[in-house]
Amino acid sequence: MIDMKKLLLIAFLLLSTMVIASNSIKPNQGFVNVPGGPVWYKISGTGEGLPLLTLHGGPGSTSCTYSLLEPLGDQRPIIRYDQLGSGRSGRPDDLSLWEVDRFIEELHVIRQELSLDQFHLLGHSWGAALAGAYLLEKGTSGVASVIFSSPLLSTPLWMEDANYLRNQLPQDIQDTLNFHEMANTTDSDEYRDASRVFYDRHLTRGEAKEKVNCDGAPWNQVIYEYMWGPTEFHATGNLVDFDLSNQLHKIDIPVLFLTGEFDEARPETISKFHKMIPGSEFIVIKDVAHASLSRAPDDYRRILEVFLDEVEDKQLY
Repeated sequence: MIDMKKLLLIAFLLLSTMVIASNSIKPNQGFVNVPGGPVWYKISGTGEGLPLLTLHGGPGSTSCTYSLLEPLGDQRPIIRYDQLGSGRSGRPDDLSLWEVDRFIEELHVIRQELSLDQFHLLGHSWGAALAGAYLLEKGTSGVASVIFSSPLLSTPLWMEDANYLRNQLPQDIQDTLNFHEMANTTDSDEYRDASRVFYDRHLTRGEAKEKVNCDGAPWNQVIYEYMWGPTEFHATGNLVDFDLSNQLHKIDIPVLFLTGEFDEARPETISKFHKMIPGSEFIVIKDVAHASLSRAPDDYRRILEVFLDEVEDKQLY
């Protein structure tokens, strides 16, 4: 004879397991120990969609701008973290830590510690370089999609674009930049002032539409200069030969390329990357430059929402 009490108990346990599994990513913040020290992370939102793990730019910047993605938390957990050495994370002074391979391992540890068996990956600028390097090193298993936002995927191509854009600056600005780079005086006020002309056109371009609170999460200029260089358009660090362009075709998950109309990650170059990955998508956000999320937050969030929903809808069938 069927024991109804046992059947009801089994059904209850199965339902409880499903509920626990579907809500395994809880909103919280804390630290994860990675190679080199502790890394701060924050999880926002309890939506039922797959989590979105975000990788900030720099190197040496922070994740605070990604707080602008928290309105998407009713659809899926939004996870951000400050890479080691910056923001709220530990700040060791060992220069040997600032290598791409160590950042890949850092990301892998965070994924494991947060039990991210299935998730979407978003990287902006240097964060896109890290996302691409991670997928090519560790594989795409469990990664539902990747968004390359204003991506650094090839330093040689980035510098070609930077030189193209520099040549459009006023001649006196070009002369000042060239003089100080040749004289190795890029720490001078005159060089910084000239650099702002480039930044105003191709990095920030206007005021932020939504403000973010970065108090207590400072930038790390040492990491930026050690890995990249003194400015966005003058690479001298250990990323100078970084180039994933010949391997992009190996990425076999849904891909979205995203950049700004006036971005230093020029649409013309990002379009070439897009063509290297069959089936990938490519969107240019109008009237913005590199800081696209803070300058066009509604557009940026809408684009992500549509792309991520489409990916998950297709994977259900």
